[in-house]
Amino acid sequence: MRQIILDTETTGLEHAQGHRIIEFAGLEMINRKLTGKHLHLYIHPERDIDPDAQRVHGISLEFLEGKPKFREVAEEVADFLRDAELIIHNAPFDVGFLNAEFERVGLPSIKNLCANVVDTLREARDLFPGKRNSLDALCDRFEIDRSNRTLHGALVDCELLSEVYLWMTRGQESLVMDIDVDLPNGQHGAMDFERKPLIVKRANEQELADHQNYLNDLDKSVKGTCLWRSLETPAGEGA
Repeated sequence: MRQIILDTETTGLEHAQGHRIIEFAGLEMINRKLTGKHLHLYIHPERDIDPDAQRVHGISLEFLEGKPKFREVAEEVADFLRDAELIIHNAPFDVGFLNAEFERVGLPSIKNLCANVVDTLREARDLFPGKRNSLDALCDRFEIDRSNRTLHGALVDCELLSEVYLWMTRGQESLVMDIDVDLPNGQHGAMDFERKPLIVKRANEQELADHQNYLNDLDKSVKGTCLWRSLETPAGEGA
């Protein structure tokens, strides 16, 4: 499955109040591996940036001068996201902003454009109820290095979120993981984990006799019939 780890930075908290996207970042993942394909854009919002928001992401309006407007990159963003499953931390926030931007230029909503949306914040709350589940907190919990993260940039957050997502979903894709192994002539491939038939080794006469003696001792200790005998002889069958 093609997945996109996605994050945005914005001029403020509410798209309904006219706030806009100023940074978009997406990393492509296929079969739980980053492909190296990504889309990272700075976008001029055509409005002021709230001071509180700027303190979080560090992006100023002066920095965005000369950057494209969203309408100029909307098709590129939509094409990158099309038919993918999106992985977003606090998805309603980013999806709300993207839907508002797409609506302005007449493009489909995320629901109609993409296959699915995974909200890692919601999943983290299910896994760790009552605990802090911010991206920073999850990085600390999974011991993910974020020493290079000085500001709350979208591309850096995508890289961190990709590691958090893989930690949160370890073992959920399959009971058998694909493991790359060396094959003859320098080739590589997935290790074959074909399940072999189970071997049943039955008890011999001495082992059966020892087992009965053990049950007899249990009967004496409970002054009756031990639980194991009722399990060995289903109800309705003779002894």
